[in-house]
Amino acid sequence: MEVMFRSSGNVLITLLRGDIDHHTASALRHTIDQSMKEFGCSDLVMDFSGVGFMDSAGIGVVLGRYKKMVKSGGRICISGCSPHVARLLEMAGVFSLVQQADTQRQAELMLQSAPQMTGEV
Repeated sequence: MEVMFRSSGNVLITLLRGDIDHHTASALRHTIDQSMKEFGCSDLVMDFSGVGFMDSAGIGVVLGRYKKMVKSGGRICISGCSPHVARLLEMAGVFSLVQQADTQRQAELMLQSAPQMTGEV
């Protein structure tokens, strides 16, 4: 699993490459959380365009970041999902909580223009 970051205003863009499974989820969780602190961003885009495979551990990573974002008043958006990843997230109900965009740029614009989210954790 390779993760690259860049920031745009208060949005941290997370570019994910590789597989997200029980072997990589813990390190991915830690890396994203640490980067949120280092970049000082309140909102998060998770770009899955480079993810070839994801299992339930990946759902846990997304939901964990969602909980952190809601707790801190931030927002999260997912972009670039393959049909496999999108189906997995949809079946798990993730898209009822987290915004989805086709591209990373669309996700970034959605977060920059949307009001702060409020929701149950």
